[in-house]
Amino acid sequence: MTIDMSQFYQVFFDEADELLAEMEKLLLALDVSAPDSEDLNAIFRAAHSIKGGAATFAFTDITEVTHMLESLLDRIRKGEMALTPEHVDAFLVAKDVLTMQMDGHHHGSSVDQTAVDSVCQRLKALSQGIVADAPAAAPGAPAVAAAPDPVAAPVVDADGNCRFRIELPDVPQKDVDALAAELGLLGTIEQETLDDKRAVFILTTGESQDNIVAICSFVLDPDDLKITYDAAPAAASAGAAPAEDLGYGIFEPEKNPAAAPHVAAPAVDAAVPTGEVKNYGRRATDKEGASQESSSIRVSVEKVDQLINLVGELVITQAMIEQRIAALDPLHHERLLNSAGQLARNTRDLQEAVMSIRMMPMDYVFSRFPRMVRDLAAKLGKKVEFVTRGAATELDKGLIERIVDPLTHLVRNSVDHGIEMPDKRKVSGKAEAGKLVLSAAHQGGNIVIEVSDDGGGLNRDRILAKAKSQGLPVSDTMPDADVWQLIFAPGFSTAEVVTDVSGRGVGMDVVKRNITAMGGTVDIRSIPGTGTTIAISLPLTLAILDGMSVKVGEEIYILPLGYVIESLQPAAVDVKEVAGQGKVVKVREEYLPLIPLYQIFAIDPRFEDPSQGIIVILESDGKKAALLVDSLVGQQQVVVKNLESNFRKVAGISGATILGDGGVSLILDVSALLRSSRQLNADPVFF
Repeated sequence: MTIDMSQFYQVFFDEADELLAEMEKLLLALDVSAPDSEDLNAIFRAAHSIKGGAATFAFTDITEVTHMLESLLDRIRKGEMALTPEHVDAFLVAKDVLTMQMDGHHHGSSVDQTAVDSVCQRLKALSQGIVADAPAAAPGAPAVAAAPDPVAAPVVDADGNCRFRIELPDVPQKDVDALAAELGLLGTIEQETLDDKRAVFILTTGESQDNIVAICSFVLDPDDLKITYDAAPAAASAGAAPAEDLGYGIFEPEKNPAAAPHVAAPAVDAAVPTGEVKNYGRRATDKEGASQESSSIRVSVEKVDQLINLVGELVITQAMIEQRIAALDPLHHERLLNSAGQLARNTRDLQEAVMSIRMMPMDYVFSRFPRMVRDLAAKLGKKVEFVTRGAATELDKGLIERIVDPLTHLVRNSVDHGIEMPDKRKVSGKAEAGKLVLSAAHQGGNIVIEVSDDGGGLNRDRILAKAKSQGLPVSDTMPDADVWQLIFAPGFSTAEVVTDVSGRGVGMDVVKRNITAMGGTVDIRSIPGTGTTIAISLPLTLAILDGMSVKVGEEIYILPLGYVIESLQPAAVDVKEVAGQGKVVKVREEYLPLIPLYQIFAIDPRFEDPSQGIIVILESDGKKAALLVDSLVGQQQVVVKNLESNFRKVAGISGATILGDGGVSLILDVSALLRSSRQLNADPVFF
């Protein structure tokens, strides 16, 4: 019987990605002068686990790199070699190479073999105590034994079969019997008992070593398994070579095997000392790892989305029930109304519990920046202390994936433009190492993510001069907050030199547009010579929102409550007409553009006169406008449905929801409405 191992590929790749990310995080946090032994052990276990999984699936290229990495880590954690910055750099490069190799096996992407060979040579040199590019070995480095001599390949009969000696640890007899039955499907099996503690099988088969391990994995951990080549009986009498260990379990022979053409044996590392333990079993599980695995399960995103969609339908159904029973006499239907109230509470609790499944910690995003900051600072010749806060703060998965690119651009800008060179900081009385802080925290129904640096701050005069040269409408009396927002204009850059990092004026406008599309806002605070903070405010989720229902004619629309400031009925004297640019309304000595919703969607309204209808004051990106509607219906929580995937994209509409009466209500895109109002009402006298 041949097992299709490809069905387990996804689990391996997912686990490997997590292990590589954890490895990088630990490496970046290591104190080279006094490394924590637990951190070194954790890094070693990560490399060991990846190696074991790669060997199981016969990804020998990954096995080769991880084995060299593991061997060097093992020497360092045992105190045989002192950790140096060169080691950390090599380990990080090896992590990048492993990621590239994983992508090659997983997605079929190209693999730079030159980079693979380079990191292997680098790790091998470091294992021998040789610093990269150095002509001689480091002083005091321990000698490394010469590479073992190759041995002859195992005896293979005319039918292409090879004999394997499979030695088991102490396992129940029923497991031995079951394993014998399974192995018997692979070929001819002979069984003998060594003692009360161990059993051994001699298997003659044309199957690969990996298939044997896969079969044995059902009754024991491959880490406890010992597989060796076994000489054929006829060859044994002729003085054939002794059995050779394939790398599972205890390593007894003095020489490593040369793999038969049809056997996927692990790659041989020429720099490994003779007799060193080589274990290519699957991931070793310690107590900490076991507890983590038992407290979580891996579920596909599609299943979670389906569950959230079903809960959304339940919320809509519950709203329908509430609307139907609202007309009932509470005296005659008290028990029914109480039951409906209990249903509403349970539905709300269920909805919150299910929505929390989609929530992911910001560490998912934050963890990718320490390495980026480290490499970028080294490239620019700067010293940067990178700090993260609030990594456990949670955000909806859909948003957390979309926030990665904007944050990447902001962090790169802080390192490149914000933090000064060490000598300049020293002259200014600052520490040579600049401080970059990435933080996240909940504020009400939003999450606020801040990128702060203690650099030189934004230069007001330079920004204004650049804005004037580009023909932007600016004045010298503009408040600082408005001046800082100019950096989000398309093509805007004050950089004197264009580099491969930044300076082309491409990016900040995309950052602003992407965050706005997520229903978020961007705010900048900067003090010259002290630093800059860019704050992003986002809703916790896009799946469900608190909205205000408004009516225009016979249609009901939903306004996201986060944009709503207030609602009122204006006096006729407060409504003014601006020649050729529409109407404005005066609210507390401030003139706001008036947006008649009935005109935008071509609806017959009940009231065309603003003094007879209701205006809702909205704010987005620091700009305000007044939306004219017929009446307010109420406030409610709505389940957002994607309109584009079910119908088509509609200007001014961000989504749709189902009301309690079963009707469909459109959710207004407030940012788009306010942008259109500014284009139609561009008179700078008012705004």
